Amino acid sequence: MSEHPDCALIRRGYEAFGKGDMEKLSSMMTADVIHHMPGNNPLSGHHKGREAVMDLYRRIAEETNGTFRVRLESVLADGRGHVMSFHTTFADRGDRGIEIHEGLFFTLVGDKITDIDGCTSDISENDAFWSQPLTAGR
Repeated sequence: MSEHPDCALIRRGYEAFGKGDMEKLSSMMTADVIHHMPGNNPLSGHHKGREAVMDLYRRIAEETNGTFRVRLESVLADGRGHVMSFHTTFADRGDRGIEIHEGLFFTLVGDKITDIDGCTSDISENDAFWSQPLTAGR
């Protein structure tokens, strides 16, 4: 059984993200893509436009001193331009680590990502992780 092309696109996006290939990842998005981050922390909100989304990903890497990674668990498509992905996020920031189940809901137009909605299994834990002050040693 072959994978739906929309699922394959999202898997390629995860692969590019995992390798730090932001050029490839950026090419998978429309110029006006929006990434909606959940919660109430410094990363929360609507990151509008390809450059803003790429800046968000760079900031995540910087804030976690390069420890941020995801393990993709499943990808589901509806065949109408929507894809859901489920993953576990691992990262260290300051004196705190996190391992949390998360998901992304993608909207695709053609073969490009136009919208990404993030969801997390524990908004309070996610907010605490991203809101804590960094220690000098990072």
